[in-house]
Amino acid sequence: MSKKTRNWLIGIIILLVVVIGGYFSFVRPQQQAAKTVTIGIMSGTKQDDQLWDSVAKTAKDKYGITLKFKKFTDYNQPNKALTNGDIDLNAFQHKLFLKQWNKAHKTNIVAIGDTWITPIRLYSDKYKSVSDIPDGATIAVPNDATNESRALFALKNAGLFSLKKGTTLATVSDITNNTKNIKIKELSAEQVARSLSDVDAAVVNTNYANAAGLNYKDAIFVEPTNADSAQWVNVIAANKKDKNKQVYKDVVKSLQTAETKRLIKKFYGTAELPAWDMSFK
Repeated sequence: MSKKTRNWLIGIIILLVVVIGGYFSFVRPQQQAAKTVTIGIMSGTKQDDQLWDSVAKTAKDKYGITLKFKKFTDYNQPNKALTNGDIDLNAFQHKLFLKQWNKAHKTNIVAIGDTWITPIRLYSDKYKSVSDIPDGATIAVPNDATNESRALFALKNAGLFSLKKGTTLATVSDITNNTKNIKIKELSAEQVARSLSDVDAAVVNTNYANAAGLNYKDAIFVEPTNADSAQWVNVIAANKKDKNKQVYKDVVKSLQTAETKRLIKKFYGTAELPAWDMSFK
């Protein structure tokens, strides 16, 4: 082998070493980083963790995405963390909460995929059905804006009264056709379930019903999945500038699977329902 050829081969080898070294030291870590997604979720139950573990496994096995989770205990934190770039996505809120948050905080967070809906329910210690609720009955509802609205829409769908046409965020002032003279008692959400012995009925969020030891199967009315309840569908959310990133779309696909449906049914029965292919009419 001539000296010239030998030098040429050495040069090629050195170039390959540099290229390969550069790939493993810079390009590949960058690719791996791009395939790591941090999602903000609320601290929940063991079943909640198992559900998200299943989503993470699908993301890894099918799309090569590593999902990391940052857990919050305050509902005001996940959207702040998303806006600040501390997390890539979050999955904790329904559509109306997101709409109200953007309006109040002048943020640009968008839903990129539906997850599930947790129907709100009407409970009573005194009556077995809605038709048994007497004239002049008092019904407790949560007093925060979004949950009160949701409770009032549920009572409207139960046939207890109507709401003004075009109402989106309902308050007691929007009640019409209240022929049974239903009285609404507004309480903090965590107090509503505890008020059951003092009122005729109460509209209770599922998480607070669980905390109070109520069985969702004992509810006398369940919020229907119709046009009124579409705004209560929970979502995976991203900053608007990131909404078209393929890696985030693949995270959504990792959740919207038959396996996720199976686990929702296994863990929650009908207390929680997969919503991504549900019709709300």
